[in-house]
Amino acid sequence: MKWSADDFASRGIESARLDAELLVAHALGLDRVKLYMDLDRPLAPDELTKIRELVLRRRKREPVAYILGRREFFGRGFEVSPAVLIPRPDTETLIEAALERLPEDASGAVLDLCTGSGAIAVTLAAERTGIEVDATDLSEAALEVAKKNASKLGVAERVRFHHGDLFAALPSPREYALIACNPPYIAEHERATLAPDVAQHEPGMALFSGPEGLDVLHRLCAEAPKWLAPGASILIEVGAGQAPAVIALLERAGLVEGRAHQDLGGHERVVEARRARSGSRAAT
Repeated sequence: MKWSADDFASRGIESARLDAELLVAHALGLDRVKLYMDLDRPLAPDELTKIRELVLRRRKREPVAYILGRREFFGRGFEVSPAVLIPRPDTETLIEAALERLPEDASGAVLDLCTGSGAIAVTLAAERTGIEVDATDLSEAALEVAKKNASKLGVAERVRFHHGDLFAALPSPREYALIACNPPYIAEHERATLAPDVAQHEPGMALFSGPEGLDVLHRLCAEAPKWLAPGASILIEVGAGQAPAVIALLERAGLVEGRAHQDLGGHERVVEARRARSGSRAAT
């Protein structure tokens, strides 16, 4: 395992030791605790071959989550593939904000736009067993991954998946108790600044959104009010420095009480606004 970690470190991979542990454990069919208990055991030739194959993939900066085929998110294991964005701890900020808006006995319908792996939709359905969730994505391949996660985690009967662009994917108008979205929000010019793991392997359509990273957000914010029930909130993950602009877009569309939620690093990660409890919906 040491040679794997040293090899990764020499190539500038920041999480070299952790990556090596995860890949060796995966190759041997062990968890990390059992790996350390078995650390001095000589490896069989076929085991060495498996480890080398995984190390070669990581050398090419293929994300560990894709190599393993899974990623932990909010305490659950999600299947992932190159068709979907890898769920990140930052997005748990959105989950926490959503659960604050949805009491434990919540009922009604929630909407998850740009669902990807289904991490948000499935997590909310698992945490709030009285709700139903509609989840949309422009990628059919991503929806297949999301459906597998919903089935594996026992919420398939309460999560409906729809193929299409944002709200256009939905079969009929309705008012949701909550809308959640982790849209593409990275500016095209930032592509060259991203780690190879991200820029070369994760799906570009889930990452990039025009020259300022706001193309999808403009459309999302303009249409959101008519899909919210009175008093209901929309929660949107945003990139660094984007929160003020997105709050302005939501309030321009007629929503109120725009605010930002900070992630554990103190960054404004999630924007929230709600539809007023009285009065007509904003025109879009």
